[in-house]
Amino acid sequence: MEYVAKTIEAKWKEKWKKDNMSRVQEDSQKPKYYCLDMFPYPSGEGLHVGHWRGYTISDVWSRYKLLQGYDVLHPMGWDAFGLPAENYAIAHGVHPALSTSKNIQNFKRQLEQIGALYDWDREVNTSSPDFYHWTQFFFVKMFEKGLAYRKKMPINWCPSCKTGLANEEVVDGCCDRCGAEVTKREMNQWMLKITAYADRLLDDLDKLEWPEHVKRMQRAWIGRSEGARILFGVAGHPDEQIEVFSTRPDTLYGATYMVLAPEHPLVQKISTTEKQNEVNAYVEETLKKSAVSRQIVDKSKTGVFTGAYAIHPLTGAELPIWIADYVLMDYGTGAIMAVPAHDERDFEFAQTFGLPIRTVVTEPGKEAEDGVLYLGDGVLVNSEGLNGLTVADAKKAMIQLLEEKKKGEQTISYRLRDWVFARQRYWGEPIPILYCDTCGTVPVPVDDLPVRLPDVEKYEPTGTGESPLAAIPEFVNTTCPRCGGAARRETDTMPQWAGSSWYFLRYVDPHNPNAPFSKEKADAWLPVDMYIGGVEHAVLHLLYARFFTKVIHDLQMIDFDEPFQHLFTQGMITLNGAKMSKSKGNVVSPDEIIDKYGADALRMYEMFVGPPEDEAEWNTNGLEGVARFLQRLYRLFAQAMGEPVPARDSLNKLRHRFVATLTERMEQFRFNTAVSAFMEYINALQAESAHGLDLATLETLAVCLSPFAPHLGEELWSLLGHSSSVFATSWPKVDEKWLRDDEVELVVQINGRVRGHLRMPADASQEAVIASAKKLPEIIGWLNDGVIVKEVYVPGKLLNLVVKA
Repeated sequence: MEYVAKTIEAKWKEKWKKDNMSRVQEDSQKPKYYCLDMFPYPSGEGLHVGHWRGYTISDVWSRYKLLQGYDVLHPMGWDAFGLPAENYAIAHGVHPALSTSKNIQNFKRQLEQIGALYDWDREVNTSSPDFYHWTQFFFVKMFEKGLAYRKKMPINWCPSCKTGLANEEVVDGCCDRCGAEVTKREMNQWMLKITAYADRLLDDLDKLEWPEHVKRMQRAWIGRSEGARILFGVAGHPDEQIEVFSTRPDTLYGATYMVLAPEHPLVQKISTTEKQNEVNAYVEETLKKSAVSRQIVDKSKTGVFTGAYAIHPLTGAELPIWIADYVLMDYGTGAIMAVPAHDERDFEFAQTFGLPIRTVVTEPGKEAEDGVLYLGDGVLVNSEGLNGLTVADAKKAMIQLLEEKKKGEQTISYRLRDWVFARQRYWGEPIPILYCDTCGTVPVPVDDLPVRLPDVEKYEPTGTGESPLAAIPEFVNTTCPRCGGAARRETDTMPQWAGSSWYFLRYVDPHNPNAPFSKEKADAWLPVDMYIGGVEHAVLHLLYARFFTKVIHDLQMIDFDEPFQHLFTQGMITLNGAKMSKSKGNVVSPDEIIDKYGADALRMYEMFVGPPEDEAEWNTNGLEGVARFLQRLYRLFAQAMGEPVPARDSLNKLRHRFVATLTERMEQFRFNTAVSAFMEYINALQAESAHGLDLATLETLAVCLSPFAPHLGEELWSLLGHSSSVFATSWPKVDEKWLRDDEVELVVQINGRVRGHLRMPADASQEAVIASAKKLPEIIGWLNDGVIVKEVYVPGKLLNLVVKA
């Protein structure tokens, strides 16, 4: 019998489709299990073998849980809106609706090749009105709750994509999609108040079973800091105050100047006429720089004096107010009190511009010296009422003093900023907001949703700060639902993260026309039991999805407030040491591989290539080795299918030990060593095959293989005469008695030093072990001249005889 992968795989794909094998049975009495992939955005390049790694991991796990008796939900869909799809469409001169549809068809074809257990009846597409109807619904609900608001502010601007970006979409000062250096532009933007959930987003990480490095990334991005809010007056501007946040309020007496971010709203108000031109030029130059370049620690310090002075809240002293690009509006309050004696950046700035450096913390017993930098712990000096206190005690005392004088208070600051939720692009969900001269800002009534994205010929970004939708009068001009007067639609669209922030909820009820999902179904299936995807989404997508889930929970639409209980982040597949990409010319397409070796060979190689959480280098020789292994396994199986043979102890022991090892490795997500276990098992079975293989051995092999190579697993199960699917059976159980060794090898020591080894029955008594050890030739010589004064026996491991002469 010849193993022809292409024929076998085509046969079983057709049968699975005919039998609706992947369809979830919602009325099942089985326990439910939800395994989810991070769904892809359908790029024109199609899937490569690097993508397949994650999809194979999730399918192996889903099929394993199915065999364990769960009703498994394993859906798939498309993250089809946003910059990636639109940029591809522009580059190829094709409308994004057409290119996205074509790309989805190709992706779906490729995913069907993998033989994955996807329930395609639940397919979702974020660019479908049936889906984005409910994305708009959630925006309206957030607006009604005060969580969606519009604000004029400096935002990250990508000059290549010609749109605003959230902080999270800027990597090393560049757009995470196109790589262009990001600048700043002041615009009216729709924001989501994710900061209102900062504490919950931070604290609830503790209840998630996620990789610790992902939790660390989220904690760092949220960035909670305890300190004080301190208010400085502005000389000559009695109605203005400068608010700073400091984690070191104890050093307030050491503040010798103030620094504002160049884009701080007070800069234009307080700068003197003489300094205005210099200030304006510096602000303009700063806005061209990325946030990352502005924060480089060892860069030379630049700045401009505004001509204005701040009033110290305790001493009344006037402190010069400067602007400098190392202070950002996105962090803290956009203003700092500069304490150059105890902050490295402030020290360098003060040295550059000849500003005072006043020491207020020093080592105990050491005399204070101005003009130097001291970053250590110590005691307060030159600080009225605080001298001699430790830093910790001085912080508390200073906060109390500020509160008494109504010049500050204890507070907590966050690195997290509200989410910029508007894009000046075409291919996205229209923001369901109207502007009426009489009623102001009005949400589109939920009964009037969805606001459909109009079909247009010209969809390229304008670069003017307005979406292409602004040029469509029939879209823009509408009627106010409150007063019936003329109104204008919002023309910005939502970011690419909007649909992916809640899509996992739609899968449980994808065809519901009256609600985003049924609460009963959502609570039955969620939170997701296992979420699998790339670590590149550790901040962006995961943070946004957690935020949406908490908002939806607070809307009383679900009973859980975290979307993903378990998270597994797979490593990428590289070629020539680099991430696969079409631009680098190092993409390996699964299409050609499947045609030559079959999907099952590719699946098993993807699992065998290395620990699934680690990066792995693609090697065609390794793939060929796995393909030869499947050929060998098939031949062994076919040859053993003659006359049935009775079970024998050697086969029982092999089988149960294999299942125990494989199950342990599956549970630990060690899929590479799971495949190794198959190879070791087949080698052992070949040695036994001369005497025949029993039915239990063959059935166990077919069942255990099926999560990894489902087509071949079905074929082997069928060859054994079964008419039902292999996935209708159960994962094999382990009988512990076959895991126990008949014999064990013991180390025999004399006075703690190894002098021999002894093989004994595993259930031998201590007395029998000692008696046998005394008869060993290599031991007798050590006993002749001495007396045994103590016997230390560790069952199954060692015997130590303590001997005195």
